[in-house]
Amino acid sequence: MADIVKISDATALAMHSLVHLALQNDGMSTTANIAEVFGASRHHLAKVHQKLTREGYIKSSRGPAGGVSLAKDAGEITLLEIYEVMEGSMLCKPCLFGKDECPRNDCVMGDLLPGLAQQVRDYFENTTIAQLAQESKWGRS
Repeated sequence: MADIVKISDATALAMHSLVHLALQNDGMSTTANIAEVFGASRHHLAKVHQKLTREGYIKSSRGPAGGVSLAKDAGEITLLEIYEVMEGSMLCKPCLFGKDECPRNDCVMGDLLPGLAQQVRDYFENTTIAQLAQESKWGRS
């Protein structure tokens, strides 16, 4: 069964990592710990964290007390920003073929796709990491 909304593993890890960091009492965690929490490859997550560090969303520190932490306030980071850092611009194409308009006069999907695409974009644009952390059932560590 395929998902209707496709988000890469890297993007999902980026979003989840940021929420995880926002939930930490001391604001720090390690890539290894986060990988374990989400059952992800440590090496894959390290690459995601490198990209988030380069883009200024997390900072990393080495050493025995090192780890990763948010570089920005969680209330200032939207899901749309993270999506676009990881995937590129979120395009809301109203066509399964990626066209600006359906090549047919009567799309088999009707008006579903344009509304759905805009709803996802609006949610991502209006949802911050802080909101997700506040609503999280993961709890604080």
